[in-house]
Amino acid sequence: MSEWRKDPIVNRWVIIATERGKRPNDYKEINDEKSSRECFFCEGNEAQTPPEIIAYREQDTVRDQPGWWVRVVPNKFPALSIHGDAQQKNSGVYQYMDGVGAHEVIIESNNHIIGMDEQTDQQVEEIIWAWRDRSLDLRKDTRLKYIQIFKNTGPVAGASLEHTHSQLVAVPFVPEDVREKIEGMKEYRHQHQSCVLCDVIGQEISENKRIVFESTHFICFCPFASRFPFEMTIVPREHQFDFVQLREEQVKDFAHVLRNSLRKLTSMIKNIPYNMVLHTAPVNQGEEHHFHWHLEIIPRLTIMAGFELGTGYFINPTPPEIAAQALRETVEVYHVGEKYEMEVPQYV
Repeated sequence: MSEWRKDPIVNRWVIIATERGKRPNDYKEINDEKSSRECFFCEGNEAQTPPEIIAYREQDTVRDQPGWWVRVVPNKFPALSIHGDAQQKNSGVYQYMDGVGAHEVIIESNNHIIGMDEQTDQQVEEIIWAWRDRSLDLRKDTRLKYIQIFKNTGPVAGASLEHTHSQLVAVPFVPEDVREKIEGMKEYRHQHQSCVLCDVIGQEISENKRIVFESTHFICFCPFASRFPFEMTIVPREHQFDFVQLREEQVKDFAHVLRNSLRKLTSMIKNIPYNMVLHTAPVNQGEEHHFHWHLEIIPRLTIMAGFELGTGYFINPTPPEIAAQALRETVEVYHVGEKYEMEVPQYV
């Protein structure tokens, strides 16, 4: 079983995931070729995954059989397990505990589609509903304190299977990076009596230098202090501390903004590897009303080297103002069925 271990210097917990050593690796190097292996996630191969947790499927079809369009299963090689003891133990200066948590895979299509940008708005909506449903269910386990939804696309970004999917990991602690965001937002509210992300939205709209895509309920922009080239953040205009507060009309809008933002990115830079991370308030901790949930799209075009790893400071060679302009000006020029092309600015 996996194990949580605490760094006694910086109080950071690390997962020692013995089961992950068995995980297959579909890629040995970065290339544009698609895998020729049989895909475990395609419809008809349900027996090759663990039994489904939930699935959105056609009426009169049965679990773990064809007929679904979104399917959630436990990760076959989980970093954490819902079984185990959440009691912390001591060994001299060290602290550790069983690898308690949950690790699930959201299979985002029954077809062998590579990216979320290739989906329809309606299908992306269904994926978002699956994220929400699983988040609501997992928080019933009071041992769990944070639910991280994320997506890896491309080998460089950590994807070992090319079929489009996202993941959910629920953990028994509030991660330090999340706690830092919470404290930062709390301090800003104390000083300014307002939400920092609400104020950021107002300034981004006013300046109109870093906005990539806008809609009724959401705004997508390249952050002022972007860590990575073409990094984007999607934020709800309405102040919501918890992702599950989304209403139906907001889910539709979020799906449209997310899909179109990704289409701009993947059209401008073919086969771009990226990570997607959804930041929301902790669970079973009391409500953090000052928090404002948001989603980050993080392209993996640069490598974190010694300076970044040693200091935590990032070096970004592409100003967010230039990145946003390039992304904004990458526009769809025609659409036939599910096929589309994007017109990319010549200076990119």
